[in-house]
Parts: sequence; structure tokens; C-alpha cells
Amino acid sequence: MPKSVARVLFPVSVPEPFDYLAPAGTPVRIGDFVYAPIGKQVKLGVVWGFGETDPDRDLKSIAERKSCRPLSPEMLKFVDFTAKYNCAPLGMVLRMVIRSYKALDPSPMVDFYTPKGDRPAGLTPARQRVLDLADVWPGRASDIAKAAGVSPGVISGMAKAGLLTRTHAPLDPPFVQPRPAHDGRAFELTSGQNQAVLSLSKLVEETGFNAALLDGVTGSGKTEVYLEAAAKALEHGGQVLILVPEIALTQAGMRRITERFGAEPAQWHSAMGDAARRRVWREVATGRAKLVVGARSALYLPYTDLQLIVVDEEHDSSYKQEEGVIYNARDMAVVRASLSGASIVLASATPSLESLTNARTGRYAHVILPERPGAAIMPEVGLVDLKEHVPEKGRFLSQPLIDGVSQALEQGDQAMLYLNRRGYAPLIICRACGERLKSPDTDSWLVEHKRTGRAICHHTGYSMPMPKACPACKTDGSLSPVGPGVERVAEEAAILFPDKTIEILSSDTAGNPERIRERMAKMAAGEIDIMVGTQMVVKGHNFPHLTFVGVVDGDLGLAGGDLRAGERTYQTLVQVAGRAGRAEKPGRALIQTHLPEHEALVALANGDREAFIKAELGMREMLGLPPFGKLAAVIISGPDAPKANEFAQKFLKLAPRVGIDGGDIEIMGPSEAPIAILRGRHRRRFLIRADRNINLPAYMRTWQGRIRVPSKFKLQIDIDPQGFM
Repeated sequence: MPKSVARVLFPVSVPEPFDYLAPAGTPVRIGDFVYAPIGKQVKLGVVWGFGETDPDRDLKSIAERKSCRPLSPEMLKFVDFTAKYNCAPLGMVLRMVIRSYKALDPSPMVDFYTPKGDRPAGLTPARQRVLDLADVWPGRASDIAKAAGVSPGVISGMAKAGLLTRTHAPLDPPFVQPRPAHDGRAFELTSGQNQAVLSLSKLVEETGFNAALLDGVTGSGKTEVYLEAAAKALEHGGQVLILVPEIALTQAGMRRITERFGAEPAQWHSAMGDAARRRVWREVATGRAKLVVGARSALYLPYTDLQLIVVDEEHDSSYKQEEGVIYNARDMAVVRASLSGASIVLASATPSLESLTNARTGRYAHVILPERPGAAIMPEVGLVDLKEHVPEKGRFLSQPLIDGVSQALEQGDQAMLYLNRRGYAPLIICRACGERLKSPDTDSWLVEHKRTGRAICHHTGYSMPMPKACPACKTDGSLSPVGPGVERVAEEAAILFPDKTIEILSSDTAGNPERIRERMAKMAAGEIDIMVGTQMVVKGHNFPHLTFVGVVDGDLGLAGGDLRAGERTYQTLVQVAGRAGRAEKPGRALIQTHLPEHEALVALANGDREAFIKAELGMREMLGLPPFGKLAAVIISGPDAPKANEFAQKFLKLAPRVGIDGGDIEIMGPSEAPIAILRGRHRRRFLIRADRNINLPAYMRTWQGRIRVPSKFKLQIDIDPQGFM
């Protein structure tokens, strides 16, 4: 007679659960966290299901069941879908869910201290220092003692003397509950915003899954609108998740959320410490954390009653996870909402063509905010043809851009110069022999960073001091920077405007989140005259005194073989230009380009989004590209070029020759990746295009299952690739 088994999935790189006997006298449920032996270790896993096996099969037993709440059926389905759709190991997706083992236990109880009241005369200097502290109350004895420079015994002595009150409380306190009825806004919503609020609130109140695209120009108040939809979900007692591209860059948005609900939301991002991660995970899992704001991984927290997901800046490429489990958080958010019977709002001034098509074909509701509130108007956008307005030799700013900056500064306003290139120069070349400096184990150019005096690879992080002589021909002083990065643009701006305050904002100079907040506050207060920045400057910032934006290289995103180059360039430049004139003052943006006839740039200058969308969708439909077709990529890497080529050809021969659901499939490649060598590994790429009726993930899983990948090789599948490096 077959015997019953529990199937346990571990958060490691395994494709499926393992079979175990349930512990005697301890019933286990699907979703329970358990400890079970695997190899010579006992590891934490999750009961994934139950089944039967041969009675003669020798099985180990589950060692222990945790008493915490199990993962919900919806969460298990979501993990399973993520793995299957993205051709990823099931255990690695579970690993994204189990982020803190300590969160599975209740919060430890500890003693907190607070000052009791009036200070008696004759205090010792140590006790005086303790009572002089600010911003540490309530605090633990060790933290207070460290801040005051005294021993913990001083704190316990003060408690016995009646100077401090001791409270026994959880180490990880619950979050302050958001108040949907609280309204900390300093302004009234416009009629257009109110209409959008009504539309979204109606969707939230409906039972079951629904999706909406909140499509509003830059500065139209999308945040205020979706926060009202969040209030509606919170009124019903549900949990709300707001996904943002990069949480460190959205402090202004965090402040607006806190003001709206009278409480800070729970935050989730990669820079969190263990204590903060433990607290958020536990509070979400118990349903006490009602409002969560986080980066893409917040999607995999174990919500108990998720009623609304907001994906802010839904077009942003930061939602694509490129390492480990490769997935698009925007697309997985739609799936998560569907499995939970929740609503989802995708918000953007420049929606992805996939989301826009879904809205226009009725799959999503389409909620439009066509204008900015109050007197604020959209900036005037112009193109500067660099074939006509050639910058001076060795310079990168044309006269129209210089004049635009000058005019803004003369009016007492601010200017921004945008270039999505970090460092001083993207290429270092030897004038004597033509050598181009590259990373020793990567086929990419080193970037000069003049501020730090180093040459850096932005793909691997390799760094070395800037050589004084060419490494190839040994000629002293022959190395020359080619092309501009933000440091070089800032250097040129300092020469042109020597008495002005100039700041650089890029990931190299940003510092920690607190430093970013300080710099954004300085910019908002008008203390910076010219901001020179990379894509970091377009992430939702509102600068009331900024009236001119100059784009140094509008062609940068159009280079290479990126199939989404036109769309991405249009989105980025709309967002950049949209930084100008966001208050009462009109704004202006100028874009330097060698391609003024490009459809994305022409549409931007004419303010004609529809013309660009029509042209881009027409091209996509003709070529069968998303949203009219499907794409997948395969990246194979190996120890040397011949072996990588050989393995790629072997993989190609194993490709299924017909689509699982019929229809057409094209396999392009293998070919050298644009970065052919990365971290010493030789890379080959395939691009697979399929008709819309084909289940491309299933096709790719079938293909993947036909080959055993030797330990020296790596094979990655990327469903719906967003980049092609």
C-alpha cells in the first residue's frame, strides 16, 4: 500500500520539492515552514504539497514544523508561476520569498527606557548626559549608554532611582497604521484628478481582479490620484503595495505618502539591514503592515490580504531583474494581483507600448490625466542639430544649450544638463598606438573617473588607478579621454559659469540615501544653480525653480541593436524634459542630436505622442515584435570562445522545431554578445521571436530540458528581454 508523503521545497537551486514523511503526532499543512534533513544538513523549507510513494522507499522525516502562519495558496501559486514563466529553478524563486529566517518567530521582548519627568538636583555628570540625550527615546539600555558614553549600569541605576521608566515591549514594534481618512495634502485635487480618483476607486471597490493604466503627463499629479485609490483599499482593511523603481530616489514621494496617511509606510529594498528586513517581513506576513512601499522584490513578500498593487513609473527598466531569477516585476505584479483577486494600477507619463496596447484594447481600464494642475504647463521642447550647431573643439555643449542655461540663470532660475553616462569619459585611448583601455577580464572599455583618479569597468566593478603611461606601448602621457561623461560636462559648465554652484548626480556621486535627500533638498530650495546628472535625476523629482533642461546627447539610447531603442529614448527624454517648468514658471528643454529626423525625437519636439506610438507600433507589428509577438533570449557563457561556440551550436540543434501551440518561431543566433567577454567568460546569445499564440515560456522550458549544462558553462533564459548586452 502506498505511503503518504509531504513534498518540501527548499530555497536553493532545485527544480522541484523533495519527499519526506510527516513528523509523528505533528500535522503539517501546505505552506507550512518546516525543517527537514537534506544531505548532511537540516534546512528550512516549505511544504509544497502531499502525495504518495512506494511503501518500500526509505524516506527521512520532517524534523520540525514552525508555528508561524503558513504561506498562502496564492503565494505558492505565484512562486510556481514565476518559476515556470521565467524558466527559473522553483527553489530560487522561493528563496526570494524567504528573506529572513528570524522573521518566522515572534519579535523578542526587550526593555525600553524613557525619561520619567523632572530632573532632581545633584545629578552625576553621567546621569546628566543621559537625560540630555535627544532622539533616542524610548531606547534600550545598550543604545542609550552608547549614545551618552556611559555604562549600561548607569541606565539600570537610573531606572531604580525613578529617573527612567522601563517598559517591556517587542524589539520590532508594529508599524503605525495608515489612516485613510487623514488628508495631509496642502492643495485640492483638480476636476480631472477627481475624475481619475473616482474611476480608480470604483475599480478597487469591485470584487476580483482588475487592472488600470494611469496615463498622465509629467507633473499631472498621478501620485495624488493613486494614493486616493490606496485609501479606498485601506478603508476595506486590505494591504496595499506601491512598487517604485528605486526607493532611494523617491524620497519626495515617500514624504507625500506619509503626509497623506499620517504614518510612514513600511519600506522594502535591498539596502535594508537585517533588523528592518525581519520587522517588515513579519509584519506583512501577519497582516499588520497595511501599506508597503518597495522596490521590485517587495512583490514577493507574503501578503495575507493584498487588495491593491500600484506600479509607479511602470515603464522603468529598473523593474527588470537581470541576475539570478530573471523577471519583469511589472508583469509579475499583474499576475500577483490576478492570483490574489486584487486591483492593480500601472502609472506612467510614458507607458510601455505593451501596457498602452492592453489599455487601448480594453484589457486594462485607461485612466488619463492630460494636463498639469494649476498654472503649470508642459515645457517647450526643441532639437539642436549638432551638424549645424557644432560645439567648440574639445567641448560638448552647443551654443543653443549654453544660451538656454544662461537665460535660466539670468532669470534667477535653475538649469539641468542631462547625460546618461557616468564618470569623466567613456573611452580612454592611447594617441601613440591606438590602444583602448579595457577591463582585463571583460570585453568592455574602462571609463575614466577624474574625481577619483581611477579607470572603472561599469559592468564588473573592476577598478584601477588611471595609468600615467599606456599599458601597451608604455608611452608616457599618451592616454586621452574620448567623449563626455557627467564629470566632463560639469567641468565644461564650470568653465562657462565659474561663479555658479554646480552639482553632479550619478550613482558614483550620489552617496547614501540620506546624502541623496540632502542634495535633492538643496536643489528644490534653489541652492544649486546647475545640476548635471544621469538617469537618476528623472526619477520623480520635482524642482520648482528648474526652468531649463539641456540633453547633451539625445542619440545615446538609439545606438546599438536594442529593439526597444526608440521607445526607451522617447520615454527617457520625455521624463527628462518633464523636469522643467513643474511649478508656476514655464519650462524649456533642448535636445542635442545628430539625428533630428528620428521619429522619436520629432514626436517629442512636436509634442505628438500619437505620431511616435503609431510609427513604433507599425514597425513592431510588421516585424512581429511585442506587443504583437513574443521574445526570449538565451545567454550561454563558457571558459573560452571555441567551447562556448561548440556548446551554443549543440544547444541550437536541440531546439524544438515547431511551436507548442502551432505558429511561427524564429531562432536568431548564436552570435557573439555585444559584450563578448564578461568576468573572463565568453558569451553567446540567441534571440527567439514567436507569434502571440505560442506559449513561449513552455517552448523554452522544453528546449532547456533537452540539455544537461556542464559545470563550466552557464545557460540563462530571459523571457521578454529588455536589454541586449
